[in-house]
Amino acid sequence: MQTEWQDRQEMVRICRMLHLKNLVAATDGNLSVRMGENLLVTPSGVNKGFLREEQILIADQEGRVLEGEGHPTSEMAMHLAVYRLRPEVGAVIHAHPPVTTAFSIAGMSLEDFVLPEVVLSMGVIPTAAYATPTTAAVPQSIQELIGRYDALVLERHGALTVGSTLMEAYNLLEKMEHAALVILTAIQLGKVQTLPPGEVSKLFHLRFSKGQSGV
Repeated sequence: MQTEWQDRQEMVRICRMLHLKNLVAATDGNLSVRMGENLLVTPSGVNKGFLREEQILIADQEGRVLEGEGHPTSEMAMHLAVYRLRPEVGAVIHAHPPVTTAFSIAGMSLEDFVLPEVVLSMGVIPTAAYATPTTAAVPQSIQELIGRYDALVLERHGALTVGSTLMEAYNLLEKMEHAALVILTAIQLGKVQTLPPGEVSKLFHLRFSKGQSGV
């Protein structure tokens, strides 16, 4: 089990990776990590590429700041909803991956089975209906999906991934955006060929037999 300072260091490292990988821009995005009965959470209005360990806040399960200066992420209600619905989740990431977000703006889903490694690691990538950012509509929009899936597209609003650790959540996000880029490239080349149903069934059997998380 990591110490609080190790969790803070990992949050800073992941934020820098999100920034370097173009998964967030400027002050976009937010992260949280479960820490006993409380949460470590990124502050609002801070560029994630330049976040420092001491800027990370400690908040309780109601979103009240217990330690640190500033306000928690404006999407705190979404994070709290995930932890309430998924007691086993240890970390939450919300980012704005550009290709993934563009698919949702175009009304195109990432649910088709195209890449075998995505089926094995993520299963289905559903899209939550649009909800006005920073409002109570956001946690409501994910409620029916987050109980079954570890990675969601948020229509016009990026993506949400969860994991038992922050690295698990980050890996899902990076893989989601990579899949979106591959599918976009296939569309530009002329056609997306989905996996045959028999192969999809085989991949899901492998997924569940290996105890992969999510659906």
